[in-house]
Amino acid sequence: MTITATTAATGLRLRKLGQHIGARIEGLDLSGPLDPGTVAAIRGALSEHKALVFADAGIATDAQQEAFAARFGPLTTAHPTVTFHEGAPKTVLPVDSEESVANQWHTDVTFVLNPPQVSTLRAVVLPPYGGETLIANTAAAYRSLPSELQRLADTLWAEHTNASDYIKPRTVQGEKEQQYQQAFVSQTFRTVHPVVRVHPLTGEKGLFIGAFAQRLRLLGVSAYESADLLRTFQAHITRPEYVVRVSWDPGQVVVFDNRITQHYAIDNYDRAPRKLNRITVAGDIPTAVDGQRSYALEGDSSHYSQIVELG
Repeated sequence: MTITATTAATGLRLRKLGQHIGARIEGLDLSGPLDPGTVAAIRGALSEHKALVFADAGIATDAQQEAFAARFGPLTTAHPTVTFHEGAPKTVLPVDSEESVANQWHTDVTFVLNPPQVSTLRAVVLPPYGGETLIANTAAAYRSLPSELQRLADTLWAEHTNASDYIKPRTVQGEKEQQYQQAFVSQTFRTVHPVVRVHPLTGEKGLFIGAFAQRLRLLGVSAYESADLLRTFQAHITRPEYVVRVSWDPGQVVVFDNRITQHYAIDNYDRAPRKLNRITVAGDIPTAVDGQRSYALEGDSSHYSQIVELG
């Protein structure tokens, strides 16, 4: 086990969880004010490790989580379509096992023009076993592709929509889950993003697909061929070498860079109560290798998120 201080000023204690992704930060209370040096160290660690696990974070309320998430930029509302959680702050999406499971590899909300740049998750209710979250580094996946496939991927664009396989589980287990699915597709969003996105801060190239990416927009390619190409790229993203498995503890906070990761909630807890509160940070419009940017085909998401220019 190796724990290193990121800077002497902040005393940030960080332990890598894998070669390609993930770090655990211990002994840092996120519930109150953070000095600029500490915030800068967290931002730097997120850029390097893509996913950060904060043990003993000290955050016990939605307001504290909001204040912490706002360190990364302006917050989005909870979701573009799922907005029926009574009593929840407008920025908080309860990820509740009574309503849905997220056991599809995805990047959050890629069906809108400017998906969140950062996602924060806080453990609220945990099952007695299982319920881990997998997070994958899409830049490492891109780097692992043969050069010929990299060059192909650099030229491709994919259509993302909320009316996707993400919201089509094999079974629906209750009325709340049915209501959630209906709300999720109550307004249709369709957006075209580059298959390879250039990170606005690090310049890294990452595969930007996942469950909301339904088909490639490429002349002369059939739907069958499009699905095969997407499956090929997706298989690289989910190779175990590029994935960290996060086991949840009470009060734990996880932050991941939504621009260059995918994640998957493992459905292995017999649908016992499991609730994580998610707050996301507004992002920029994705940029392709050639400098072109994403564009919307259907749906206005300005009520959900402002556009933040980064870089």
